[in-house]
Amino acid sequence: MNKYWGLLFVILVSLSCKDDKPVLKEPVVKQMASIVPIEKPVMKQFGFNLDEFTVQLDTVKNGDSFGELMLQNKVDYPKIAKITQEFKDTFDVRKIRVGKPYLILKSKDTTEAAQVFIYENDAINYTVVDLRDTVKAYKDKKEVTYVEREASGVIETSLSQAILDQGIDYTVTNSLSEVYAWTIDFFRLQKGDKFKVIYKEKYINDSIYAGAGAIEAAYFEHNGRPIYAFAYENDSLKSIVDYFDEEANNLRRTFLRAPVQFSRISSRYNLKRRIRYYGNKIRPHKGTDYAAPKGTPILATADGTVTESTRRGGNGKYVKIRHNGTYSTQYLHMSNQNVKRGQFVRQGDVIGWIGMTGNTSGPHVCYRFWRNGRQVDPLKEELPLAEPLDESLQPEYFNYVTPIKDQLDCMTYPESPIEEEILTEDLASAEK
Repeated sequence: MNKYWGLLFVILVSLSCKDDKPVLKEPVVKQMASIVPIEKPVMKQFGFNLDEFTVQLDTVKNGDSFGELMLQNKVDYPKIAKITQEFKDTFDVRKIRVGKPYLILKSKDTTEAAQVFIYENDAINYTVVDLRDTVKAYKDKKEVTYVEREASGVIETSLSQAILDQGIDYTVTNSLSEVYAWTIDFFRLQKGDKFKVIYKEKYINDSIYAGAGAIEAAYFEHNGRPIYAFAYENDSLKSIVDYFDEEANNLRRTFLRAPVQFSRISSRYNLKRRIRYYGNKIRPHKGTDYAAPKGTPILATADGTVTESTRRGGNGKYVKIRHNGTYSTQYLHMSNQNVKRGQFVRQGDVIGWIGMTGNTSGPHVCYRFWRNGRQVDPLKEELPLAEPLDESLQPEYFNYVTPIKDQLDCMTYPESPIEEEILTEDLASAEK
């Protein structure tokens, strides 16, 4: 009974604490957010506000020509003729290629006449033909950002396979072969040879991959011999970049080791070669044959002047180059030449393409090498080195490459599947 009196007392006390007057609540006023119009982002590409035009995006198709595309889009013939004649150095209308993308920016009136033609030469570079008022043409490029990347690999079958296994852009294979073209015989790579490379990847708008840039530094271990390579500008006036080792020696030689990239030697220089077809008689082979698919580019192995570019007997179509008073080279069995007599060529220039002209049983180039007027084996020649880095530049060079060399040395190689399998077995046995 006492607990009920206690409960009643609590209720009476609580009622007595309340004011007799009702409490009026403040009215709730809802603030309406002011509506700010959202500005539409400007759609800008290639330096133009695309919202100001009707945009036609397409690719060059078989049978397309610049003239026809312009006529179809209301450009009069005098303008087309002016572009063709006056701007051929900037935009050669004969060289637009099937599959290349282009934009036509048209007026937004009823005529929808072409105002601007934009041709994409590649993922980065493009050419603009402005058809408004005074016709003009110019080249430009998209904004590119560069991201440094490290990669390494151990060769099991080939350099290209080791590159692909690491998910690296295939162009890095070509770049590595060019860096070490004078110091490593890529036709004789050994299983277990290793490489490390530092290069930059290119991106458009920070997201669209646009390929791999030049190699900045590399390490290649061939037959146990380590060879470092660091890109360095040895002539700032001419913007010449060469690759030097850790002692500032130039990796470049005056001659490339081979006139083709990634082919195989099908027949070596051999003065005692016997041929069954000729009754096992000795028929000296004074060239080195590099087998490759028909149409593969043939490269000049050194700077020089073309002394012959013709076709003759068993040689088929060929080119001969005089490099200086000591050395000359010759390239036989081409499908076609790409140079003329008297023309000066630079090392690495395409002088023709692999073919089967003359006496040949398969597509290849027979590479012949003269020293002082006598044919010799280029693979046994101690080819002259290019000039080393000037002594005045060496202190700055060593300061520049020291941290990069440390970076290369700290890079690790990917584990091979066999190593991973052994590690897994070791862990399993340890758990038991």
